[in-house]
Amino acid sequence: MTYDSSSRIVAELTQWIDSAAPGEKLPSSRSLVARFQASPVTVQKALSTLARRGLVESRPGVGTFVRAVRSIAPPDLSWQTAALSQREPAFTSSMAALQIASNDVFALHSGYPDPGLLPKDLVRTALNRMARTENSLRRAPTAGDGDLQSWFATELADGTSRHVSEPNPSDVTIIPGSQSGLASILRSVVGSGGSLVVESPTYWGLIAAARHSGVRLIPVPSGIDGPSPDVLDEAFERSGATAFYAQPNFANPTGAHWSPNLRADVLDLVRSRRAFLVEDDWAHDFGIDAVSQPLVADDADGHIIYIRSLTKSVSPALRVAAVVARGPARERIRTVVSAEAMYVSPILQAAALDVVTRPAWRTHLRSLGRQLRTRRDSLAAALRAEAPDLRLEQVPTGGLNLWVRLPLGIDVDEFVKAAADVNVLITGGADWFPAEAPAGFVRLNFAGPNPAGFTEAMRRLGEALAQLQAR
Repeated sequence: MTYDSSSRIVAELTQWIDSAAPGEKLPSSRSLVARFQASPVTVQKALSTLARRGLVESRPGVGTFVRAVRSIAPPDLSWQTAALSQREPAFTSSMAALQIASNDVFALHSGYPDPGLLPKDLVRTALNRMARTENSLRRAPTAGDGDLQSWFATELADGTSRHVSEPNPSDVTIIPGSQSGLASILRSVVGSGGSLVVESPTYWGLIAAARHSGVRLIPVPSGIDGPSPDVLDEAFERSGATAFYAQPNFANPTGAHWSPNLRADVLDLVRSRRAFLVEDDWAHDFGIDAVSQPLVADDADGHIIYIRSLTKSVSPALRVAAVVARGPARERIRTVVSAEAMYVSPILQAAALDVVTRPAWRTHLRSLGRQLRTRRDSLAAALRAEAPDLRLEQVPTGGLNLWVRLPLGIDVDEFVKAAADVNVLITGGADWFPAEAPAGFVRLNFAGPNPAGFTEAMRRLGEALAQLQAR
């Protein structure tokens, strides 16, 4: 029999090694080539695999031998308990949105769009092009590539109010993804022990970053219309906080898109409180029936710290984002960023810039909006038809998700597990609440794989819910 795969050689030699004595010599490579009727390259690949598994060891000029089995005592890590006893345990979250799903499930849990919705050809071409330039050999400036800084500033300048000066490229700091930027902002602007007002529910990554940074979260209820300015003002007064984190455009997870009146009221409130507003424009490129209108465009005096990422809309492999801030806040943020990340890979920056400055990028965004609309409407229709007891309070005008309320008495964790048991992955809403959740919610991503399976997935969710209700 002809062996044309190293895996078959590995399998047979592994059986031989199991019965061989430690230190016994394997046949020579020439003998193995003849025995398995394989090429020398294939035999060497098999031997390398055995070595990586710790089954054999090679002695140059002598041969390959069965590795002696060493008896290793389990490590004693108990000393770490005392060494770490004075520190707060790290915040843990299910981080279900980051779970990698197999192909045999309906994946409605992810926080990222399916690769089929990304500009794959633009990204691949840009990476190949940039790898052949000097960017592959140099380091980038701490604040970021100047051209990419200018692009982010220009994007904001296009919507800036007439009475507000346009953002300057020097106000832009390039960061390795928005999660890193949020952590840097919290450390530099709020600080350990400080208070941050947040919408509830809000982005789970912000909650994790705050707890890791020692920042105390002050939640204010926020629904499909956003937060109440009066309740927000009370939270500032009660806590003494000097910063508020919000997502005015297509909030994750609720999908809320602030009205012009709410935008004006919140900005006036922040000004009167002499406070910062950390504006997370995470879904800038995911408008469906509306477009993202950054609140920073109406900020004349540096109250808003703006953050926008290209990671979700360009590619998860290009972790490139920007923080836009003015005055001393910019310098503090930049100092923390430089200490934590030093700089963002110049190849990634140049590739991201190459993608978003191509004419095909705008064409892609228009197509993306149409695809997201089709997916959103399809999932919403399937939800209403197949699982009517799951309440969708509002169809979002942008973003990637539906925020769904469970019937009274249904435990979120039990429902998520029941869904997983029928091969439907969803995320429970508890991770998005900085305090106790007032009701049970789940988040469904309509931008994931297999939109043709939405109806079947919702049918399974409806059946899983019915079984829980019947208990």
